[in-house]
Parts: sequence; structure tokens; C-alpha cells
Amino acid sequence: MSRRRFELTDFEWSVIEPLLPNKVRGVPRVDDRRVINGILWRFRTGSPWADIPERYGPYTTCYNRFVRWRKAGVWDRLLSSVSAAFDGELVMIDSSSIRVHQHGATLKRGPPIAAWDVPGAA
Repeated sequence: MSRRRFELTDFEWSVIEPLLPNKVRGVPRVDDRRVINGILWRFRTGSPWADIPERYGPYTTCYNRFVRWRKAGVWDRLLSSVSAAFDGELVMIDSSSIRVHQHGATLKRGPPIAAWDVPGAA
């Protein structure tokens, strides 16, 4: 599988893979790395589950595995291990921004003006 821009690196995958549940069930599981990349794609873009690209498999598989692993505490273990593996090398920056409505951008400074102080206003 060729690595795309926002997918797991080989190092990240080597940290995560041993922590994944490996209980064999009746039906062979879809590739865990592909499904995790689909889940991460969904959260990075903020898209609905149904918009996950086909290269990550069926969106229902991504959704069901995310929910099942959330209930089982798998995500908590994964995040703890990834944090420990980076050992302080990981830096996060908040990139949120707040936009002002277009009418709020031209606010004039000074004391508020009452409608009766404006010439021509009645």
C-alpha cells in the first residue's frame, strides 16, 4: 500500500499494530491499517462517515470498528502508547480561528450614537 499524505507512517503503525485486538472471528477482518487510516481520514476532514473514500473499505466497517474499539477501550490504549513512543517529540499547535461577521468588521470606535443624535434620523 502506498502511503498517502495523512496516513499512518511505518513507525506509527509499528507502535500501534501490537496493541490491536487480534481475536479471530468467523469472518476474516479487513486490514486494520486501512480501516484505521479511514477512521483518521474521517476525523481529520470532519466529514460524515458515509463520505470516507472507497480506498479505506466500506464506511460501515470503519464506523463499526471505531465504535466497537471505543467501547472496549482500545483507543485509550493506542493513544497512551503513541504518546509514550514519541517521548516528548510531539508538538501540537491549536490552529482554530474565529471569524468576525462582515458587519462586525467595520465597527466605528467611540461612544455609541443614539438614533436621535444622527442628523436626518427620525
